[in-house]
Amino acid sequence: MRAPSNAHRASEKLASRLYTAGAILLAVLPLAMVLANRSSPVVIALAALAFLVGRFFEDRRTLVPRLLAPLGTPLGIAALAFLAWCLVSFAWAPFPGSSLRVLGEFLPTLAAAYLLTCLAPGRIPAFAPRLAAAATALAGLVIAVDLAADLALERALGRRVAAFVHNRPALTLDLVAGPVALVLWRAWSRGLAAASLVFAALGILRSISGAAQLGLLAGAGLFGLARLLPTRVGIALAGVGLGLAVALAPVEGDLLARIMPDAAHERLVQSSSRARVAIARSFGAAVAADPWRGAGFGTSARFAEAPAAGTVAPEMRVLLGVGHPHNSFLQVWAELGLPGALLGALVLMLMLGRVAGMRQPDRAAALGLVASAAAIAFVEHNGWAAWWTAGLGAAITWMREAIWMREAATSRTDTRREMDGPA
Repeated sequence: MRAPSNAHRASEKLASRLYTAGAILLAVLPLAMVLANRSSPVVIALAALAFLVGRFFEDRRTLVPRLLAPLGTPLGIAALAFLAWCLVSFAWAPFPGSSLRVLGEFLPTLAAAYLLTCLAPGRIPAFAPRLAAAATALAGLVIAVDLAADLALERALGRRVAAFVHNRPALTLDLVAGPVALVLWRAWSRGLAAASLVFAALGILRSISGAAQLGLLAGAGLFGLARLLPTRVGIALAGVGLGLAVALAPVEGDLLARIMPDAAHERLVQSSSRARVAIARSFGAAVAADPWRGAGFGTSARFAEAPAAGTVAPEMRVLLGVGHPHNSFLQVWAELGLPGALLGALVLMLMLGRVAGMRQPDRAAALGLVASAAAIAFVEHNGWAAWWTAGLGAAITWMREAIWMREAATSRTDTRREMDGPA
C-alpha cells in the first residue's frame, strides 16, 4: 500500500483545523446569541464555510454528490418546490424590492444551514459537544442572572435595556438544548447532558418570552410521550398537530377571539395576547379575501400597503402594519396562498416520515424538536427571520451528529463481530 503523500497529509491537517474551527463556532452559538442576539446567521455562515472548505480539502470528489443527494429525495424535491413557489410569487409581489431584501436575509442563511447539516456530522471533534453543553448552560445562566439583576449586563455593554433582548437567545436554547444533550448522552457524558438541559430550561423559564416557554413545554411533552408510546402514535400526534397548525392558521384569530376568556388574557398580559389575537384576525381576513395565491413572498413587512389590505375592514387594517402575523403558518398563507400552504404541509409530513424511520431515543428527540419549533412558529416571529433559520440549522446539525454517532457505533460493532467470526 502506498504511503500518503506530503500534500495529502497537509490537506488532512488543514481539513482537521477547519473542522475544529467550524465546530467551535457551532458549539458557542447559544452564548453568542446572548451576547449579540442577531449573531447566529454570521456564526452559522462561518461554521458552514469552515466545514465546506474542510470537506473540499479532505475529498473534493465526493463533495458535490454529498450536497446534491438530499435534494433528490422526496423531501428535498418538496422543499425545492416550496422555494420555487416563493420565487414565482415575486411575479405579483407589490413591493419586489422589499421582497428581495427579505429573500436576501433568508436564503443565504438557509443555504449555510443546509451546508452545515450535510457536511458537519461525522466531522465534529469529540470536544465540541462538551463545549456546546458549557455554552448552552452558560447562556441559560446568563439570561437568568441578567434578568434577576435588572439587566446589569446590558447596561454594562451600553446596549438597549429591555427584558425582551433575551427572547431570541431563549428561543435558540429551545432548539439546540435537546439535540446537544442527545449527542452528550450518546457520548456517555450524561451528567453534562442533564446539566445543560437544566440551565437551558432555567434561562427559558426566567425569560419573558411566552413563546420560548411554550416551546419548552411542547418539546418536553412530546419527547416524553414519544418515549412512552408506540412509534405510530407519536408520529400521528405530531402529524395531527402540524396539520392543524397549517389548516387552522387562517382562522386562528377568529377561533381565539371566541373561545379565549378574559381571564386567560389577563394572565398573558405580558405576552400581549389580545394584540396577537387581533393581528391574527386581520391577517386571516386578508387570507380569506384572496386565498389562492397570496400577496407575494416577503410582503408581510409592508402588508398594510399591499392591495390585499384594501379588502380588510378599516378597523382591522391598522394591525396589518405590524411587520408579520406572529404566526409562521399564517404568514405562509398570507404571502404564498393555498399552493404555499399545501407545499409547506407536504414538506412537514415528509419530514415526519423521515423521523418515523429513526430509532429511539433519536426519534423522541427529533419529535421534541419538531414540537418545540412548531409551537414557537405558531405564536411568534417572522418565519423568514435569519436568526430563526440559523437556530434550526444548528439544532438539526446536532441531531444528525447524534444519528451519525449511533450508526458509527453500530458499524464498529458489526465489524468486530465479523472479525471474531461465528460463536
